[in-house]
Amino acid sequence: MRPAFFFDRDGVVNRSPGAGYVLRHQDFHLSEGIIESLAFLKARGYALILVTSQQGVGKGLMSQATLDDIHATMQSELAEHSAAFDGLYACTHLSGTCICRKPSPEMILQAAQEHDLDLSRSWLVGDHDRDIQMAINAGVPQTIRIRSDKPITVEANHTLDSVAELPLLLRTLV
Repeated sequence: MRPAFFFDRDGVVNRSPGAGYVLRHQDFHLSEGIIESLAFLKARGYALILVTSQQGVGKGLMSQATLDDIHATMQSELAEHSAAFDGLYACTHLSGTCICRKPSPEMILQAAQEHDLDLSRSWLVGDHDRDIQMAINAGVPQTIRIRSDKPITVEANHTLDSVAELPLLLRTLV
């Protein structure tokens, strides 16, 4: 079993679209510092897992095929830097209609089973309370929050002002 780093997508892996959704790959822009962070962690043997809520599919704002295209484009770009994710998990359901919506631990637990992950040695990087709470609910002990405009009611182990600060923090932690 190996440890993993779980990453939220919008606001962490890519720049936040604000109140809306990234509806096409042309509007998907990786956050400053994310490629360096992912490549660093991959080189140290961590599994890299994306756990994201993409309710835009459930709302009919984009198709599953469009979401898959966005993720394929992201993976292709990351692969050029030896930084591609080992697993992608997306809850596309509307709130209250599934068991996988954050802060449910379901996406993390599924990834742990499918990738033989040791959650007790794993981390999560997110930008909302629901991300941090998902990690807690799944038994992932270490969390890193990227500040957003949302209020904080669930504390993370570490808090950064931006993803650009993540590579430096990771070098001190892992």
